Amino acid sequence: MIHDIDGSVRTLCLDLDTSRTARRAVVDADAARLGQLLTGAGLAFVEDRSPSGGRHLYIPLQEPITAADARRLVEALQLHAPSLDPNPHQNVTDGCIRVPGSPHKLGGHQMLITPLTEAYSILRRRNPATAFAALRQALAPELHRLEQDKRQQQRAAIAALQSSDTLDRSTSSSTPSRAGTRSVLRSVATTGVYDTNIYPSDSEARMAVLNHFAGCGWTVDQVRTGMTDHLAGLAALYGTKAARLLPVEWAKAHARIAAKTPAKRAWSRGAPIYNTSPTQLTPPRPTTDSTPSAATIHQLVNDLEVITYAILDPHFDRQGRIGISLKLLMRAVLGFMRTNETNILDVGCRSFAVALGKDHVTVARLLATLERESRGIITRIDRGRGRNADTYAIDLPTDLEQHARVLPWRKGKIYGIRPVFRALGDVAALAYEGIERARHSPTTIELSRTTGISRNTLSDNLAIMENLGMIRRHHGAWQIITTTNLRQLAERLGATADYGAQISRYRKERAAWHAWLDRHLIPQLQEHDLHDPDVDEYWLPPADDDLGHHLALWNANRTAA
Repeated sequence: MIHDIDGSVRTLCLDLDTSRTARRAVVDADAARLGQLLTGAGLAFVEDRSPSGGRHLYIPLQEPITAADARRLVEALQLHAPSLDPNPHQNVTDGCIRVPGSPHKLGGHQMLITPLTEAYSILRRRNPATAFAALRQALAPELHRLEQDKRQQQRAAIAALQSSDTLDRSTSSSTPSRAGTRSVLRSVATTGVYDTNIYPSDSEARMAVLNHFAGCGWTVDQVRTGMTDHLAGLAALYGTKAARLLPVEWAKAHARIAAKTPAKRAWSRGAPIYNTSPTQLTPPRPTTDSTPSAATIHQLVNDLEVITYAILDPHFDRQGRIGISLKLLMRAVLGFMRTNETNILDVGCRSFAVALGKDHVTVARLLATLERESRGIITRIDRGRGRNADTYAIDLPTDLEQHARVLPWRKGKIYGIRPVFRALGDVAALAYEGIERARHSPTTIELSRTTGISRNTLSDNLAIMENLGMIRRHHGAWQIITTTNLRQLAERLGATADYGAQISRYRKERAAWHAWLDRHLIPQLQEHDLHDPDVDEYWLPPADDDLGHHLALWNANRTAA
């Protein structure tokens, strides 16, 4: 039994089960990954192997922990090792595990991998509380992710109970948790775990993953490189046959996707990854004497950045809670301007939504407010129709030009929302930007003054980012920890999966909208459809010299009648 009578836990038991996966290699890889994590935290553990290929890791503790803490830690470790079964620690009354030497139902016994003398020493000395605290610190992103998922599920449950519909209907219509929106095929590629009811063998699972990557515009070199890093699950599905089978299967996947999409996509190397479809200019375009050069656009964006920080941000602070979203939307507009090298933007609400991590309906409301509150910087010049989005012209008003020349620039790059802040929120994004682009390391009071966020709210978000290893406090001032990889942190927080799910959802919605337009949109009529010059469709008025003759004939007919 894992739990004591009072529900406390003195030994964490990690059960890596082959029944959760179709590959024993995945279990071995997960065991090695967990071993590195535990060793890095200073924890000693005992390991054994079952005849079925499963693994058990035992982590003895000097001080017992509660069952709730043990459950959270095991669920966090499961995000590192998909083959980890958390059920033993999720059942306080009946949670148990097969110890070394126990007979197995398939025959044989549980075999100890750790040398007997070393295992005896580990179980006697056990791990101190400091090492256990180091493990909690290492799992801070995963613990934060689980906490956010739990809160989201609670909000969805409360909304379902408050709904006037039946419980079943309201539960099905409630907002799904972030865990439910993760891409299944990307999970297969990263973990190697797949449903055998859907894919009978490794071959079908591999082809499904390759079809997915081919449809997303990947290349075979990107897949091959990823198999040595974050696509370890796909490498496990190939085993030792990757060098021979990958080129052949990739050619099949590429040919299948090409057959489904005859028109080849135009993938721009410099385009941001949040563009879910190639942007097309919205006709009619405003006529100008000359098109601004790329250098002129970058100069304009630099000036607008200065105006944004110095004038617009304080103005947005007076708008209340919506002001934070307006700040980030303005930064996204400038990011699109710099990327597309134009001051005429026809970017759709869904592209802005992906860049900001918000819903497109919210973005539509924010765009209208931003146009009204931008002091003439943003002006809508054309309304979107059909496949085209609203068109906005971005320019620097004359009354703000002098401010842009006098105020100094800020170092660094401007962002909308980086994927990691999808999980941490808008306040954390502005706080991180305030530290990153400040001229010197700011204090909490200085950050509150520059960001316009209350000190209490700011302190809570700074503490979360400090716990995640993104920032640190040195002599009362905040500094960026440059060694922290924000992309990897976003993956651990589940923000990358949420990011990909939103892009996939919008692609499907856009495809459905385009299909509806193809079925219902009235075709544009050409001039020759309205008038054929060879057909006399109406009478011309008589000439002036014939007018008297026609009047006389009309009078004669009237008299005769």
